[in-house]
Amino acid sequence: MAEHQRLPGATTDAWEWRTHGLCRGLDSAIFFHPDHERDPARHHRDALAKSLCQRCPVLQQCRTHALTVREPYGVWGGLTAEDRHHLLHPTSTNRPTVGTRTRTRTHHSAPR
Repeated sequence: MAEHQRLPGATTDAWEWRTHGLCRGLDSAIFFHPDHERDPARHHRDALAKSLCQRCPVLQQCRTHALTVREPYGVWGGLTAEDRHHLLHPTSTNRPTVGTRTRTRTHHSAPR
């Protein structure tokens, strides 16, 4: 979930840019992956979404929004969640892939 404290206020001006987005009215499945989507389908969908974003008149506003509120899912402003993670954490050596979870074990856990 996006970091709510980073969201702009509930004024029309803060959100007006969304009404001009090329994605408006399109199927959101283009921009947000379905459960269990795998490569190469994911790369193809992401490429399609990014190509739409590159022609969008509000690309920069959308990208700024996604980076500011740290949107955790989907393609926003031509960036996937992974792209945004790399921009926000450029020195991170542990770059998770969105949609994957890691299991951590304590030293008290027995192997399964």
